[in-house]
Formats: sequence, structure tokens, C-alpha cells
Amino acid sequence: MNKGPGLFSDFGKKAKDLLYKDYTTDQKFAISSSTHSGVALISNVVEKGGLSSGDVAAQYKHKNAAIDVKLDTESNIMTTLTVTDILPSAKATASIKLPDYNSGKLEAQYFHEHAAFTTAVGLKKSPAVDFSATIGTPTIAFGVEASYMTASGKFAKYNAGMRMTKPDYNVSVILADKGDSLKVSYLHHLDQLNGGAVVGEIARKISKTENTLTVGCSYNVDPHTVVKAKLNNHGNLGALIQYELRPKSFLTISGAFNAKALEKTPKFGLALSLKP
Repeated sequence: MNKGPGLFSDFGKKAKDLLYKDYTTDQKFAISSSTHSGVALISNVVEKGGLSSGDVAAQYKHKNAAIDVKLDTESNIMTTLTVTDILPSAKATASIKLPDYNSGKLEAQYFHEHAAFTTAVGLKKSPAVDFSATIGTPTIAFGVEASYMTASGKFAKYNAGMRMTKPDYNVSVILADKGDSLKVSYLHHLDQLNGGAVVGEIARKISKTENTLTVGCSYNVDPHTVVKAKLNNHGNLGALIQYELRPKSFLTISGAFNAKALEKTPKFGLALSLKP
């Protein structure tokens, strides 16, 4: 694929990952392995609120194609077929979640040096049509995305945004919810954090005049250990420590509590991901 402005869905992704990725108040366990024939197997188990759920997935890759099949504890079967470079700089994906035969979807992505486009359509009568477009360079890009409901002839959503990426910082501005919400994020990498970063995000709900300011940081204790923390203006504080047990195998311990409601019990989560 050509390296260009990227997809609209990637706008603000680095800041979002630092603030929200790997934080959990559940107990999660995942193990993955691969066979000599090239089939990758992944098993996940999650315990939340005393209830357990899980899934088993298999992935097989051959040349420029990959097929994924996932079976969960609710007897759903998710199948996804992905073909890259079906045309130069293009990618196509077909998916369906059984037993819901109306869940089928086709998606296409096209990448250019100065633009990127995606479109997705459901495989049912009167489907929703999603599309997005970005223009620019790897440094600065502008984009839009929308979802059109063919049944009603109306747009369910339309968003717009921009992002700027430099070696030491990332900035994104996204106007979403049909112009009713604005989100601005800024991430800066600092040598003082051993390759870690600080991030700030402000989200404003325009119709309700509500603002949420969230700040966070990550610190690389050593090549195998990362510490993260975040706090918003509503008093919600979260922290985690992630240790790399071996290449691509991680143990994550996280916690969260509300500094404005100290009478409430803090929540803790544990995640173990193993890849032999």
C-alpha cells in the first residue's frame, strides 16, 4: 500500500490508544499459536461482573488473501475474507456474522499518495452505506466520513476532521455527531519519559455545553515495562502497568477510581496475553 494521508478512522488514533487502550476493569486471558500449515489460532476468555464469555478464532493467510473465522460462546460465527492489492493499492473485505444473515458487509479501501477512500455496504435490502475520504500527505490531512441510510434516504452521521503528524507530536481535530460534538487531541513524545508521551484531549458536546478534559501520559520504565495514567475533569483516574513477559506476550494490571467519590470501591483489572 502507498503511504499517504491514511484513513479517516486513524485520525487521533495515537492519542486515543494512549488514553484508552489496555485499560480494563475485567479479567481477560488470551493465548495464540500457529500451526505448521500457517493457521493462526487465538482463544479469548473474559470475566466481567461474575459472568464469563469467550471466543475461539482461526486465521489462514495465502499470498494476498486472509480468511478469519471466529466462534463465540453465544454461538455466533464471524467470518471475514480480506484480499489486499486486489487492484494496485486497493483492499477488499467481505464479512458476515451468522446466524444473522443480514449482517453481511462488503468493504473496499483505496490508498493513493495524496488520498485514501473507503466504502462499505450491507448485504441486505435497504442497507446502510458508509464512506470516507481523506486528502493530504503523511504530515497533514483532511477528511470526512458519512453513513447514508437507503431505507430513509437520510444521513445517519457525517463527520469531518483534520490531523497533523510530526516525528515528536500529533494533533487532531474532529467535528462529529452531525456537528454537535468537537474533539481535539494533542500527543507529544518526550525523551524524559524514555520514549513515552503526554496527551491531552478535550471533548465538547455543543448542544449541552458539556466539556470533558482528559490528560494522560505513558512512561517506559525499561524496554519491557510501560506505565500509563490518565485523569479527567470529572475525577476519573486510571492507571496501568504492562510488562512484556516475552516477545508479544504481555501481563497488564490496571485500576480505576473516582477521586470525587472516594466512598466508592476502586476497580481493578487483569489481562494476560500469551503468544508462544
